[in-house]
Amino acid sequence: MFQLAAIVSFVLILSSSARAQSLEAGGHVVTSQWSEFDGADLGFGGRFTFKPTPLIGVDAELSWYPSEFPSEGAPFSDSRFEGLFGVTVGPHINRIRPFAKFAAGFLQTSGTQERIICLAIFPPPLNCVMAADQTLPAFEFGGGVEVSTTDRSFLRVDVTDRMLEYPGPTLTRDFEVRDEGFYGHALRFTLGAGFRF
Repeated sequence: MFQLAAIVSFVLILSSSARAQSLEAGGHVVTSQWSEFDGADLGFGGRFTFKPTPLIGVDAELSWYPSEFPSEGAPFSDSRFEGLFGVTVGPHINRIRPFAKFAAGFLQTSGTQERIICLAIFPPPLNCVMAADQTLPAFEFGGGVEVSTTDRSFLRVDVTDRMLEYPGPTLTRDFEVRDEGFYGHALRFTLGAGFRF
């Protein structure tokens, strides 16, 4: 009798969680700061989210930053491509879902077409190291809010601390020698909209 009750309970839990599952797709505009460079980086992209339960979302987010960076002075990159993959956790309160977020991924920079004048010193300045194509490990911590505009559409805002692992050995803009790779923290803000399936 106990085994039959356990099997029935398990089937009911699976069927209720299957009904709660959803898939979301949307686009966004993103602005990011860099801890080691001045100026904001503006881009756009898309996000796919699988929600196995209403409380948990699994995100895959891709963003492209098409302009030179930094915009002031000599740019070291013509464009950047970012991929972040992570989890959001938060309850639905009527049409609003506040959430906490963690993600990990990469930021790939393309070198610039323009020549950068770099001093022949060791270690080289960070902007000279970044002028070559680089793929930086990226991590993101923070949160946001999702607002359902209809049963199938939503708006979403994310505010996070993006950590980038810069290469080493380098000389930072504060003339600090970094013998190994190091992390920098900076603000990342995303505004997006999408649909549920």
